[in-house]
Amino acid sequence: MAIKDTSVDSRTLWDQLAASVTGRRSWCIALVIVLISIAAMGLIGENDSAGEAPQSLPANADSAEVNELLEQFPDSDVAPAVLVVVRGDGNALSPADQEAVAAAQQRMLAVERSVPADSPAGPPVVLSPDQMAAISIVPVSADLNGFKLTDLVDELRAAADDGLPSDLTTYVTGGPAFGADTANSFSGANVTLLAVTALVVALLLIVTYRSPVLWLVPLIVVAFADRLASSVGTGLAELTGLSFDGSTSGITSVLVFGAGTNYALLLISRYREELRAEPDHRIALRRAVRHAGPAILASNATVVLALLTLLLAVLPSTRSLGALAAAGLVVAVIFALLVLPPLLALFGTKLFWPFVPKVGDPVPTEGGAWFRIAGAVSRHPARVLAVALTALIACSLGLVGANIGLSQTEQFRVSADSVEGFDKLSEHFPPGQSDPTTVVAKTSAAGQVQGIIESTDGVVSVTESGQSDTGFTKWSVVLDADPASQQAFDIIDELRTSTGELRGANALVGGSDAKALDIQNASERDRLVIIPLILAVVFVILIVFLRALVAPAVLVATTVLSTLAAIGIGSLISEHVFGFPGLDNNVPLYSFLFLVALGIDYTMFLVIRAREETPEYGTRQAIIRAVASTGAVITSAGIVLAAVFCVLGILPLITLTQIGIIVGLGILLDTFLVRTVVIPALFSLIGPRMWWPGNVDTQARPHPQLQPQQN
Repeated sequence: MAIKDTSVDSRTLWDQLAASVTGRRSWCIALVIVLISIAAMGLIGENDSAGEAPQSLPANADSAEVNELLEQFPDSDVAPAVLVVVRGDGNALSPADQEAVAAAQQRMLAVERSVPADSPAGPPVVLSPDQMAAISIVPVSADLNGFKLTDLVDELRAAADDGLPSDLTTYVTGGPAFGADTANSFSGANVTLLAVTALVVALLLIVTYRSPVLWLVPLIVVAFADRLASSVGTGLAELTGLSFDGSTSGITSVLVFGAGTNYALLLISRYREELRAEPDHRIALRRAVRHAGPAILASNATVVLALLTLLLAVLPSTRSLGALAAAGLVVAVIFALLVLPPLLALFGTKLFWPFVPKVGDPVPTEGGAWFRIAGAVSRHPARVLAVALTALIACSLGLVGANIGLSQTEQFRVSADSVEGFDKLSEHFPPGQSDPTTVVAKTSAAGQVQGIIESTDGVVSVTESGQSDTGFTKWSVVLDADPASQQAFDIIDELRTSTGELRGANALVGGSDAKALDIQNASERDRLVIIPLILAVVFVILIVFLRALVAPAVLVATTVLSTLAAIGIGSLISEHVFGFPGLDNNVPLYSFLFLVALGIDYTMFLVIRAREETPEYGTRQAIIRAVASTGAVITSAGIVLAAVFCVLGILPLITLTQIGIIVGLGILLDTFLVRTVVIPALFSLIGPRMWWPGNVDTQARPHPQLQPQQN
């Protein structure tokens, strides 16, 4: 079997590109791209999705169909905000307290809630069985979302507290309140995220380059790319109908900053290396673009194509992330390869001041700490590999018994009035009464459907709550189970099975518990479909760029093991250190995607360099030289990317904090263990067969001064 070598054609194209972006008039290219970007941002506008709640319900789920059917009912344009009142001293509510609650409800009803004039005012105050809490319903417009909904809920909370006795405590919860608190939690969060990310990147670039000016160039380029990516997201939303919420925008900014900074680090590192052999900075930069460019493009293509596999997901939030993040990374690589090099060429070597590289400076491929580390690994590859793999497998065991799935009240990392109110309500009312399940069926079969619901184990009560002009009836069903618990899911499944067997009833089960179950099932489906696709995409890209079969298989396997180790140890830290109840449904898939794609990202840069060195030095010496030449920049890039992902922890959702923890840990594992130890050990053990069926190692020449000593 032979794989066609197209390196001559690709070399010509890269030579032309490198010459174009490093020549004396190359600044014109950067200027044109910047002007086009400014025009695009002006025409499209900024991405204003920060106030939107994540859209996670699959369109074909039963609960989504229930939502559509509910629009046919007279009260479809309103949603219930729930006022919960308890005494601060924990005592039962007195008659005077109940009157105060009723007065609070009236004040809330007096607020402009964008509901029709003939909309019902809501039921009277309901006292809990233990007399220690009261609830009342205030209908609000179901069409409000984002910051408009936040403003309304703030007004309702202020109205409830106005004039209320000081010994009573109020909470406003329910669907509108959860949506408002989600939007409010992102208020200013993305601006903070952007500022902290830029600060972290700036500090790490200053430490890496040890220059007071060099760090400004890549930071400005990446920051501009991030703003353009945000506008591109707005354009994509308009073209595709996808909804980009605050968490999607936050993750995309982190990816653009992290990946863009890494591309800059890889390019400038090679530029610095070439300056040690070439006095003309434009020629040195041209060589750097020629040699680092293919690795950067390969890395970018890997991540972009892996992200595009998310478009096959059934969860809307997952599809949205795939589209927006992929577009953002395309913008990042365009700026890294077409805007950054002209700026570096324009300013020359003075950017490196006070440590300007000169011809004759030591070359990292022939000495230094990373050369010694790689040499030590190559002398005892089997022993080193056994220890490293044992450590990774041990970390992976943290996945055993990991709890996956968070309820609606467990999504927030910060305090939220809606969550506290929901918890208070659950303490004093039957578990399911705080958020009843909704069943919708044909009115012609209403009697039979209600009988089936009443006979289902775990159902406390059934109340018919309306009929539509289109021939449907709906019921409010109270379950004897905690919200979003496995017991609640079992009852939902039983209700769906039993009512679904009734012919012609067209019965569907919805509500919060049903939605949580549908999201959990969709997440499991997405993991089973998307994860193999990600691995296939990465494997094919490695084959294309390495023109081999063994090396891609080995690299994918090590990356998967490293990813499982990161998710395993990350889940333990999430549960036992941060006290989170479990991993959110999206965390395993997102973490796997980012760690595999970004892990292969660094691996590609290392292995492409090893392949470049192999014809002259042989496989085993080539990997030593590759580690020596790329060790410092890969470490710097890994630390930058890990730090940037950890910045996700400032956003208010547990999901984003968990992704930041796991991906940050995984990148550090990849940086310091996989690429420093595991891959060099594997190359030393497998040797020239790593490039099978290619014969890249046939022209190897021994270099005794580089041969590791055998013990």
